[in-house]
Amino acid sequence: MATAAEWWHGARPRTLPAAIAPVFVGTGIAMGAGAVNWMRAGLALVVALLLQVGVNYANDYSDGIRGTDQARVGPVRLVGQGRATPKAVRTAALLSLASAGVIGALLITLTGEWWLFIVGAACIAAAWFYTGGRRPYGYLGLGEVFVLVFFGIVPVVGTAYVQMAQMPVLAWIAGVGVGLVSCAILVTNNLRDIPSDAASGKITLAVRLGDRGTRVLYICLVSAALLAVPVLAGICVANVGSGSGWWPLLALASFIQAIGPLGLVAGGAKGRDLVPALKGTGTLLLVYGALLGLGLALGGVSPSW
Repeated sequence: MATAAEWWHGARPRTLPAAIAPVFVGTGIAMGAGAVNWMRAGLALVVALLLQVGVNYANDYSDGIRGTDQARVGPVRLVGQGRATPKAVRTAALLSLASAGVIGALLITLTGEWWLFIVGAACIAAAWFYTGGRRPYGYLGLGEVFVLVFFGIVPVVGTAYVQMAQMPVLAWIAGVGVGLVSCAILVTNNLRDIPSDAASGKITLAVRLGDRGTRVLYICLVSAALLAVPVLAGICVANVGSGSGWWPLLALASFIQAIGPLGLVAGGAKGRDLVPALKGTGTLLLVYGALLGLGLALGGVSPSW
């Protein structure tokens, strides 16, 4: 039976910045527009964290029963390494996703925007079918596309919308920026696992691109997220017509954190040597989200932007 510590590691805490960062950014946009609602922001954060934990346990369960995790390098996998039964991990995944659904329903009720139930259902389905079901999209090389959408655009725009009742242009662009760094986390993970994934038939984008192509992709993702920052600052400046619009440039400071992971990925690190790059990219996302959210809050734009 798995210990509490093993269940915690099975929840993959290093991936939790992917849930926290978009809520920070979406709330920063709402603050800049003078429309922040802390209760709704808090509920959005809880939903995001539960979805992240749910997808992690679902991934552990589905990969474990397929035998994908038996020869992997990295943190503990509950099913693949026999620490917990498949039934227990599946139950943990379903409870996490169901809890996200309940909290999400409360948030939707507060907004009165019932069409958001469709978005919520899509998020839960995306979490389960990443590696679950007969044709999981994570095994088809589509994981990065869904991460960009469901861990970048959807949570940033959604967090802003439940507070502002609008979907400003800033939220869409910021969502892409956050999503690109989230994709970089997944790419780092899949780069490390290319040998075991290829052997088990898990054809991720990293397996398709190969080692060198995946390293180039990582660099491109981080670079594109960096370029999104001045675009956002430019929009703020054009909108407010003053120097305060440059505050989003604060997020550029987060890329000091990218130096280490970029060095490891570009330098050819493999296997366990990529674990610090995975951790560092998660930290990059958290700092990027915090500074970008703060900058957008201080920059101040009208809700229409």
